[in-house]
Amino acid sequence: MAQFKNIVTLSLRDYSHEWRMSGCFVLALASVLAPMMILFGLKFGIVNSMLTELIENPTNREIRSVGSGRFDEDWFRRMAKREEVGFVIPRTRALAATIQLKSENARRIQSTELIATAQGDPLMRRVVAIPVGYRQVVLSDAIARKLQVAAGDTIDGSLARQFRGKRERVHLPLKVLAVTPPEVTSRQVAFVSLDLLLASEAFKDGRAVPELDWAGSEDKEGHVYPAFRLYARSIDDVEPLVNELQAEGVDVKARIAEIRSVKSIDRNLSIIFWIIATVGAVGFSFSLGASLWANVDRKSKELSILRLIGFQGGKIILFPVLQSLYTGVLGWLLAVLMYLLAEQSINRLLAPSLGIDQAICYLLPQHFFWALALTLGVAATAAVLGGIRASSIEPSDGLRDI
Repeated sequence: MAQFKNIVTLSLRDYSHEWRMSGCFVLALASVLAPMMILFGLKFGIVNSMLTELIENPTNREIRSVGSGRFDEDWFRRMAKREEVGFVIPRTRALAATIQLKSENARRIQSTELIATAQGDPLMRRVVAIPVGYRQVVLSDAIARKLQVAAGDTIDGSLARQFRGKRERVHLPLKVLAVTPPEVTSRQVAFVSLDLLLASEAFKDGRAVPELDWAGSEDKEGHVYPAFRLYARSIDDVEPLVNELQAEGVDVKARIAEIRSVKSIDRNLSIIFWIIATVGAVGFSFSLGASLWANVDRKSKELSILRLIGFQGGKIILFPVLQSLYTGVLGWLLAVLMYLLAEQSINRLLAPSLGIDQAICYLLPQHFFWALALTLGVAATAAVLGGIRASSIEPSDGLRDI
């Protein structure tokens, strides 16, 4: 233990005494590490921003049915149980999924699309209350502006049909629970419970809705839906779900091309980064190793004297290894400082000119520690060359020069 402490002290004093050479090693390491950190920061920032935009926009995870199909309750229960599915709910025929809305603040009646929603709907992630029952609604920003209403207001919803030769219309008071942000949809949409959507379809088909006292023919048992609204749990699940649905004979559409493009950019940038990182790491390893080897040769007299006074060969190996670790830590600190300066410059100057409102170059705290671990690993590996040379020095080598 005493020899180990002495070696640490001697290596540190020798390193600080030759501060000019040590500084050159530190600058050489920082000049290799800092550009790699900046490159990885750009790769991580740009790709992560693109992935975040894909993930945060629910339409990128949406799988839309094309045309009309036949999907029963069992099909929806089966899909809802799948791990890849984040949300699924039926859709009715487009002609049946419309309602006329009127408010006291607006003169005109607005024809509005009805979309069923429920807990877990990605479109409702910023909405605190989800419609339930027959008398609640969440409005899109577009229709809320035309009706001049806000959360807490009550509006009139009406449905019309031609039944048994007569024109009929029913009215239903609806409480506005919330208004969705503009980015959710630009269309005039009223998000309602599935119960109200089915009631609208039943009324327009001439069937009775006892819960609302709407007269009509007897409702049929069971229900078969022509379409669905389905969202994958993540963008990675979109393509497998599309392939499986198409294999079942279901015609669907999804933004697979956009997802593939971002993944391709991520993959290609990763390959480029690791090629550059590998070349830089190997080059610096040989450079540092050769320098340490030459340094050991230059100090062979001093190292042989250490052997002569009782230091074992294993402890002598620590001498160049410790000095390479000092270089690794100091070079990493300097590289981090250079990276932080470059990051601020890139995000302040380049991001606005590209019209990007997010940081395009940034690293997470763990990335800095990974860089430190990689740097120390490379430095320790390079020091093996010097360590081997140091361990081969014999005590008699120093005696010849005395």
